[in-house]
Amino acid sequence: MPYSVEGKLVVAISSRALFDFEEENRVFEAEGERAYIELQFSRLEEPAKPGVAFALVKKLLAFNTPEAQRVEVVILSKNDPVSGLRVFRSAERAGLRLERGVFPRGREPYRYLEALRANLFLSANEHDVMRALESNFPAARVVPESAQAASRHADEVRIAFDGDAVLFSDEAERVFQRDGLDAFARHEQAHALKPLPPGPFKPLLEALHRLQQAAGTDTPMRIRTALVTARSAPAHERAVRTLINWNISVDEAMFLGGLDKGAFLKAFEPDFYFDDQRGHVESARRHVATGHVPFGIANARRTAA
Repeated sequence: MPYSVEGKLVVAISSRALFDFEEENRVFEAEGERAYIELQFSRLEEPAKPGVAFALVKKLLAFNTPEAQRVEVVILSKNDPVSGLRVFRSAERAGLRLERGVFPRGREPYRYLEALRANLFLSANEHDVMRALESNFPAARVVPESAQAASRHADEVRIAFDGDAVLFSDEAERVFQRDGLDAFARHEQAHALKPLPPGPFKPLLEALHRLQQAAGTDTPMRIRTALVTARSAPAHERAVRTLINWNISVDEAMFLGGLDKGAFLKAFEPDFYFDDQRGHVESARRHVATGHVPFGIANARRTAA
């Protein structure tokens, strides 16, 4: 019987998201693919340093037990197969049990997300991330410059999400961009009882919820989630009611109303944070591993500019 990922949390991740290959990437950009391949092969026995998403992956894999494999992490990278050797070798030496990888050597990797049934795609390449989002897969561009502080929560996967254009659609953000803050507040108060349409990361939040339920008491690992949003009262009500309507809960909610998110994320100490706004991403990455979600009206306007 063929191996199946049915019912598992599947994370597809690029080599640069999992390991620190920034020096090697600079060689690729300056000297081309051949020099890059030669460098990676020459460093085959040199374990790569952890990348932005390393801690997240390591913790998620801890949900697996000899009796139940609940999480599947697949390397999905534009790398060539030779460079893939170093990725797998580095993963093995770091104690990560990774068995599957797809290396299309420069071709767009997002095409394999459906076959993998991926719940999340993490990459350092914004174009690949945007194509994945267009194909309705939760995806984020990891920020290599993110802080990689050691986690203090060994038995807890902590993930924080922005609200609009991440967990929720950008419907309300469009009102804000077009008509301003007062109009946004009036719109959300008037529509408080109407659930927001889902955003690109609702499927990931659902998958995390299923993972926690499936794990039960078989493992000490737990998942703690947080909604970290610029919304404030009274616009907070629609966000809370939307989660109730979805029958999904978050463990913490922060309605910051313009306060800098970075300080609050530093206090929450997530293993990863997802946000669509580049300004918030810049603030967050100084404290925690951060991924930019290039989705919604705010990113469309930047692209058009």
